[in-house]
Amino acid sequence: MARNFNTNVHFHDIPDAILSSIFSLITDTRSRNAMSLVCLKWHLIERSTRTCLSLRGNIRDLFLLPTCFRAVSNLDLSLVSPWGRPILDSSPNTTLLAQVLHCTFPSVVTLTVYARNPSILHLLAPQWPNLRQIKLVRWHKRSPTTLGSDFLALFEHCHSLASLDLSHFYCWTEDLPPALEAYPSIAASLSHLNILNYTSADQGFKSHEILAITSACPNLREFLAACIFDHRYIGFVGDETLLSLATNCPRLSLLHLVDSSSLSAARGDPDNDGYTTEDAIIRQTMLIEMFSALPLLEELVLDVCHNVRDTWVALEMLNSKCLRLKSLKLGQFHGICKGIDARPDGIALCSRLESLSIKNCADLTDSGLISISLGCPRLAKFEVQGCKKITKLGMTKLASILRKTLTEVKISCCKHLNTVTSLQALEPIRDCLQRLHIDCVWEMVEQSGSEATSSAKYDGFKCSDRRRGIWEEANLKKKYKKYNDNENGYASSTWAKLQCLSLWIAVGELLNPLVLAGLDDCPMLEEIQIKVEGDCRHQSRLSPDGFGLSSLLCYPRLSKMHIDCQAAIGYALTAPSGHVDLSPWERFYLNGIGRLNLTELNYWPPQDIDYNKRSLSLPAAGLLAQCRTMRKLFVHGTANEHFMMFLLKAQTLRDVQLREDYYPAPENDNSTEMRIDSCSRFEDALNRRAIPD
Repeated sequence: MARNFNTNVHFHDIPDAILSSIFSLITDTRSRNAMSLVCLKWHLIERSTRTCLSLRGNIRDLFLLPTCFRAVSNLDLSLVSPWGRPILDSSPNTTLLAQVLHCTFPSVVTLTVYARNPSILHLLAPQWPNLRQIKLVRWHKRSPTTLGSDFLALFEHCHSLASLDLSHFYCWTEDLPPALEAYPSIAASLSHLNILNYTSADQGFKSHEILAITSACPNLREFLAACIFDHRYIGFVGDETLLSLATNCPRLSLLHLVDSSSLSAARGDPDNDGYTTEDAIIRQTMLIEMFSALPLLEELVLDVCHNVRDTWVALEMLNSKCLRLKSLKLGQFHGICKGIDARPDGIALCSRLESLSIKNCADLTDSGLISISLGCPRLAKFEVQGCKKITKLGMTKLASILRKTLTEVKISCCKHLNTVTSLQALEPIRDCLQRLHIDCVWEMVEQSGSEATSSAKYDGFKCSDRRRGIWEEANLKKKYKKYNDNENGYASSTWAKLQCLSLWIAVGELLNPLVLAGLDDCPMLEEIQIKVEGDCRHQSRLSPDGFGLSSLLCYPRLSKMHIDCQAAIGYALTAPSGHVDLSPWERFYLNGIGRLNLTELNYWPPQDIDYNKRSLSLPAAGLLAQCRTMRKLFVHGTANEHFMMFLLKAQTLRDVQLREDYYPAPENDNSTEMRIDSCSRFEDALNRRAIPD
């Protein structure tokens, strides 16, 4: 007898426990907000399953503090408005405000906070004594206090602390060691420590400080640090320091050691030979001993910025000593792979690698790339930067061999790989790539001997007048037709899975040729990150049509964009005769942005390094106000209040913030720029508007 199944089962009939499990899998904030509006039951379940929250309101409005997120365990207070101001100074009773935060979010075990001065942690740390992970943020100058005072309250009250992230917290390198030594139980409980500091890229930890930290924290599993590998400096990190570090922390599964100069270094010169003037004091025997002392290592970054030669033997031992290694990044390591007859050796024997980044390897050739692709069949991510001898042939072979696994690629600062050749080399994996970085280099390049028997100019894009930024459209169309007629042409190929595109481009160059270079069909592309670098002061005239953002209209799903012009240097104030200030440059780079259907934009204005000034200009504010679909806008700099009021014309704009996240961030409010009261007036005007959706 057939059973009669009830077909009128409603979604609400699912038990609450299962619904909670389903809701907990949703991470997108807007999706969760929409779910909470369906009905009261969904509202309660959504609030009870939300564990991560970033507070973005103005802390002066205590009555707006949400009280329904009591299950939140991961709380971010670093973006509270006004950005960078002491979070508790807005209240006459700071202790009461700290207690209100605790009562509102009682379950917090992971905290991110902008700790501009030590008093912030003195008030907040006692409220959450069960904190296990904390990230401190500070781009302002360090307070004139005693060494280690920024961490004393944290270590005194949070006895369960296991993770400390100082990657965006400006402090002196001398601050941390005495604080850890003063609280040995806290230091011993730490399993994650990130001191790879981006706020002070000109200073790295000295060898004795690294040893003091690792000696105090013997149970570290993840350690990231900015160091000094230059032997000309006192306290440089050499092979003995590396071996001692491995001995102090034998349980490490993640180790990042980066020379401090690498954090601030601009894009290298593709025409140099790839070798630095000085060698690092790192011997192969010591590297082998270091690898032997870290058997649990899964991710390793060694970016030393100084020559480490003939490393293939040590890298072969890395494969045999660290059996769990899956991710590897090497900077300024030479001789990593001999590549004889394309047989795997050196780094190519690390067959378990899933991510590999090679930076400034002067002797890496196409044969080496082929060996790596044959020896590392699991690679899903591959980055190559500053390698002068590799060509289109080697990258094409690597892409063909790794077609089934490779989903993320970065090609940067390689002499024989400009935009066109890079995209042609990736043709075998076009339908597989999800993330891609390339340099926008339109000039003709010379083919290496591995591609042709004699050097010849590559028949690529030609700039007829670089100073004026005018391109020969007829020449571009001719080349485009040539590519279509080629069996490897781009017209019929689709970047079917590409979701994120990252670009580097020099000051004054145009973005228009990007589409014609082969990136014309990207149906899934949602995010583009653009980094502009160069000296605007050396440019005489700008193209009247702008940078070329309108050319990105061919990407139908493009909704997020980063425009990073902080490495573009110019005159913020009055420019000398014959030069222009930064206002025309901002108009140049933002012209046409209103035609794009962006919902989120991060914008870094160009800067004047003489005045440490990064400010939104009037033309930039006017162009940003034309964005019809923008919901989130984050300007990483300052702005005048009346310029910010232009942004109110963008009807859909919901979240706007000025973030002075560069060192040193301005200490005092300027009468002509956004002050605390100015920020409050703008936010009040923004919140009073009716949002269409």
